[in-house]
Amino acid sequence: MGYSRPIITEAHVNEIKHMINENPDWRRSRISVELCKIWDWKTPSGILKDMSCRDLLRDLDKAGKITLPPAKRVTRIAGAGPEKIEHIEHCTDLIETDLHSLTPLRIEIAHARQVVKQFKSYIAQYHYLGYDRSVGENIKYIIRSNSGVPLACMMFGSAAWKCRPRDEYIGWDDKQRRASLQFVTNNVRNLIFPWVRVPHLASHMLAAVARRLSGDWQVKYGHHIYLLETFVEQGRFRGVCYKAANWVNAGATTGRGRNSTSTQPTLPVKDVWLYPTCVNFRDKLYT
Repeated sequence: MGYSRPIITEAHVNEIKHMINENPDWRRSRISVELCKIWDWKTPSGILKDMSCRDLLRDLDKAGKITLPPAKRVTRIAGAGPEKIEHIEHCTDLIETDLHSLTPLRIEIAHARQVVKQFKSYIAQYHYLGYDRSVGENIKYIIRSNSGVPLACMMFGSAAWKCRPRDEYIGWDDKQRRASLQFVTNNVRNLIFPWVRVPHLASHMLAAVARRLSGDWQVKYGHHIYLLETFVEQGRFRGVCYKAANWVNAGATTGRGRNSTSTQPTLPVKDVWLYPTCVNFRDKLYT
């Protein structure tokens, strides 16, 4: 089936039903893993895309086409979000200076367990959306000063399945989008710590990360990234740092959400900002 989300036919639905019926003790995770093996649904680096497969299975279940086994119950603490995040102690001394005194920035990919915990702690405490489970391919960055002081966090993850302003900007059709969506990533979290007050830091670090992200993705997942996207909530932010870092405002979302049955906005309207990582990005995304 390749790397992108497959088009599910009636034969696939029957195959899923048969697997569920023949293996009543299997949980959803086991089903998704086995289907990925059968369909050869992997990333370019050979990792099974079982989380993406699980999302697909949930969609089929909601549509009434299959009946999944009950989801494993997860005990959550009220207000803690989808994952209990350990809040790690850290310095919050005011950093109020000029950008030049902090550069060159040290951009660290959160690989080590302790660094990942630190990243999650920052996002959970200081980002207005909190920390959510990162599904699929993603890279987490901690941005530090030239002396190693943490200043900010940034995370890139799965691109939106459909986004009309983005898709019109690229000019691809549904088939091309399904085949090449893996080459687009979403800046799902962007956080400068509230005690850091440095003019032009936001646009500077966006530009620095954008220059290296495709190469980092190639190392981690075996393929490049040709377009970055992000969604900036209108009324809350103006997207000034994205504009200053040469991102393109491609339009705005409708505010209805992908599962909405209403013609009226039910979610915050967001501006769609895009950043191509190479000049011929459209050629790369059309293939």
